[in-house]
Amino acid sequence: MSAVRALALTGVLLLAVVLQVAVFPPLAIDGVVPNFALLVVVAAALVRGPEFAAVLGFLAGLAVDLAPPADHVAGRWALSLVLVGYLAGRVRQDARSSPVAAVVTVAACSFVATSVFAFGGMLLHDPDVPVSEALTVVPLSVVYDVVLTPLVLPLLMRAFRRLEPPRVAY
Repeated sequence: MSAVRALALTGVLLLAVVLQVAVFPPLAIDGVVPNFALLVVVAAALVRGPEFAAVLGFLAGLAVDLAPPADHVAGRWALSLVLVGYLAGRVRQDARSSPVAAVVTVAACSFVATSVFAFGGMLLHDPDVPVSEALTVVPLSVVYDVVLTPLVLPLLMRAFRRLEPPRVAY
């Protein structure tokens, strides 16, 4: 990857994390904000495939894990977004063909990421994640992400297509 592409990718990722942890918290519903990092990872998966998206998911998740005011064990979002990147990349041919399939992919990925994050908190005995709260947070997170999908995902996918290295014919 060229330096310009890497810098642009870093900028997109940092913008998503800043929106998620600094700009949107005042609009939180029951502590849930849109997961812009997840939308970046899903867009990357749909354009570039599972390997690229899994690596990007790890980096995005780690950035969310370490960004203040993080109050959980680092690595939980990284694990969640690695899984999302891989899963979304595996269904990319189906999801790229239809906007409805892309929205369904985001909904499924949001459900998986939030569930893995919440379940990880329960396994680690995080007192901030009781089961009753997880049962309300997961659906709310899915709805928030799905509502933003038509506004954000096409822009991100276009950006990833432009950042994709040219194909070399052999």
